[in-house]
Amino acid sequence: MVGSGAKISADDLEEIASEILDFKPDLTVVVSPNASLPGPTKIRNRLSDSRVPVIVISDRAAKKSIEALEAQGIGYLIIECDSMIGARREFLDCTEMAIFNADLIKVLSITGVFSLLCSAMDETIETCRKGARPKLPTVLVDKEAAVKAAGFSNEYAKVKAMAAYEIARHVADLTTEGCFAVKEPHRYTRLVAAGHEMMRVAAGLADEAREMEKSQDTVQRTPHHDDGIILRKTKLIEKPEEQKN
Repeated sequence: MVGSGAKISADDLEEIASEILDFKPDLTVVVSPNASLPGPTKIRNRLSDSRVPVIVISDRAAKKSIEALEAQGIGYLIIECDSMIGARREFLDCTEMAIFNADLIKVLSITGVFSLLCSAMDETIETCRKGARPKLPTVLVDKEAAVKAAGFSNEYAKVKAMAAYEIARHVADLTTEGCFAVKEPHRYTRLVAAGHEMMRVAAGLADEAREMEKSQDTVQRTPHHDDGIILRKTKLIEKPEEQKN
């Protein structure tokens, strides 16, 4: 793994692309905020020009790049609810960062985003293992795609998860405005703090959705076997089995 730091400047990513190509990889995964920015665009173009298969994982702002990604044959997983933290010095500290990210991780995991990511990457890796050119995902991970991957059985759990996803998605409206548009400290501090309050509520709804599934003993679990095969179970006390297509 090679990282650039938070600035993701075009010059830094040009150097990183060279380091990645030195590995002679079978597959590359480029993870960044807003994949349409010059830096992320440069690195994926460089990798793609070298005929290395590329998957881009990014947030809602990357939707504007979908047409370009598809034209280049680049795979993508664009996660609409992966909202930016409220990165204003007046508000942000290590405790607040940890709480925000914990809440976001809860939303991403319970609503099915992580399940969808794991499934898509497992499928791609399996094609690599077989010596074939990787099958690259092209998925806009919206609320319905995420909740489907989560495997909820209770309809109210599904709608709570969808609500959590949508609240988390709109956190970016406030944090982006507070970080980049508003200049007055008293205004932008309130905006980014409000965004964090929204993520806290989203995490609570996601937690409620999972508790509903737990109460019926229907939580979907998808552990890996040691040979990489994905197993599946829904009852707490049962052995996981291989998924049947």
